[in-house]
Amino acid sequence: MKFSTLGATAVLASVASGHTIFCQLKTSEKTFPVSHGIRAPSYDGPQTDVNNNNLACNGPPNPTTPSDKIINVKAGETVSAIWRHTLQSGANDVMDPGHKGPVMAYLKKVSDATKDSGVGNGWFKIQEEGFSNGKWGTDTVINSGGNQQIKIPECIEDGQYLLRAEMIALHGARSTNGAQLYMECAQINVTGGKASKKPTTASIPGIYKSNDPGLLIDIYNKPPGASSPYKIPGPAVFTC
Repeated sequence: MKFSTLGATAVLASVASGHTIFCQLKTSEKTFPVSHGIRAPSYDGPQTDVNNNNLACNGPPNPTTPSDKIINVKAGETVSAIWRHTLQSGANDVMDPGHKGPVMAYLKKVSDATKDSGVGNGWFKIQEEGFSNGKWGTDTVINSGGNQQIKIPECIEDGQYLLRAEMIALHGARSTNGAQLYMECAQINVTGGKASKKPTTASIPGIYKSNDPGLLIDIYNKPPGASSPYKIPGPAVFTC
């Protein structure tokens, strides 16, 4: 298979300047410090095995640091998951622009957000952006200074949740396990929820398969288009 010059250039650039971390949460009240209420890793690398337990909230080869903080969030408000190349990076260094792919966000209701590993059932998707009009979800986040906009559903129950923000880079997704998945979990406490609708939940790992068309794709030689739209991996977005 011929690999385009554009694709080769993007892949080489991505190897050089690489990865990304969801390291801060911004609510309607304030922007919290780096790693506050988030299990931030010391290394900014991806997960590539969709069957690994580390797909839930990250982990080796990216060791994460526990946090004893929980962030209060209002049901119905829009929060920002803030992404940076490293924990020390600024808004102009989010992720290599050659990392093209979708962005998603999930919630899981838990009894203690500081202790739940995130592994297993209970997850539901609340936000996604794939490919539209020549732009990927990752482009939106990079162009907004690393801000991934996530609305917390107003109809969910109050209580503690894990908020899992995710970006997927597809520059190497021509082969199985070539997609790079970046995720971290924020520990939040939701208040003001109407508790009027229960979401259908799924397990992590389990939401993705390595041969999902949204994870096994050549975005350079067979890019998505009107006749072959991009299919975002995972379950449908929960709506109230």
